[in-house]
Amino acid sequence: MTVKARTKNIGISAKKIRPLVNLLRGKKAVDAINILSFMPSNSSEVLLELIKSAIANAENAQYGTKEELVISTIYADQSTVIKRWRARARGRAGTFNRPQSHIFVELSDNTIGEES
Repeated sequence: MTVKARTKNIGISAKKIRPLVNLLRGKKAVDAINILSFMPSNSSEVLLELIKSAIANAENAQYGTKEELVISTIYADQSTVIKRWRARARGRAGTFNRPQSHIFVELSDNTIGEES
């Protein structure tokens, strides 16, 4: 069985989240929580909350305990880009973009590649 959780429109770009996402893919959910709790970046806090939410979804649906759950699918996609401007020299406006992202996590109660 699989359990899904997602978060949308996070104020962090997908480019900054993807290295952490790649680090967590295929790991046990409990190990992922331990890894993220010692990471100094802001994106690790967002991922930590999302994985805890997915574990809570699994326990609520009675799919298994958190020790059995494995991160089978996790990815970060680009969301909408907020376009802003800042005052520049000689009365002009300089534009800059604030990217956002969506994160998707799917937990499974068996390991990847194992056949029952």
